[in-house]
Amino acid sequence: MEFWIATGNKGKLEEFKLLLQKNFPEAKVHSAAELPHYSSPPENGQTFLDNARIKARSLKAMKPNVWIIADDSGLEVEGLGNLPGVHSARYAGPKAADSENVAKLLKMMLIRAGTNRKARFQCCLVVFNPAGEESVHYGTLEGEISKTPRGVHGFGYDPVFVPAGQTQTLAEIGAGFKNQHSHRAKALQDFISKVTV
Repeated sequence: MEFWIATGNKGKLEEFKLLLQKNFPEAKVHSAAELPHYSSPPENGQTFLDNARIKARSLKAMKPNVWIIADDSGLEVEGLGNLPGVHSARYAGPKAADSENVAKLLKMMLIRAGTNRKARFQCCLVVFNPAGEESVHYGTLEGEISKTPRGVHGFGYDPVFVPAGQTQTLAEIGAGFKNQHSHRAKALQDFISKVTV
């Protein structure tokens, strides 16, 4: 099986590789970043599904006869009216680093969220099989936002996200937990449970 992942994010690609190759040992997993003439389309959708579909269709046009997987994921913070949501990767600006997004989130929490630190990671996965048929898969990880960043593993908002039932952030817990329980892992597991090869 040949999978192409519509991402240039190395952290996401590693998560996909681990899970796909665990379930399909013969799978070859590639990133859109390997295609010299591919440029990621603008993610201007209103929902995670919109953005995942934009990315999946764009890559499918270049690689029509293989499996295509695209996800759009983000952090929803209850006390911020579910922001940053679809803007998670660009919360502090179009080219913002993870640390800048985290800093803005913690600042907004102080200003607007009060004592409500409840949050969830959401993932929407759009998959095209080699025949061009689309399927959609979702995953959610509930938790809360810590007061300060902690840990060195992962990427994005992992240093400030404490999963429900845990005392450490995702960046402290590390990849083992994330690869089993993350929003992206759950969406991918949903796909894997339904796939017919």
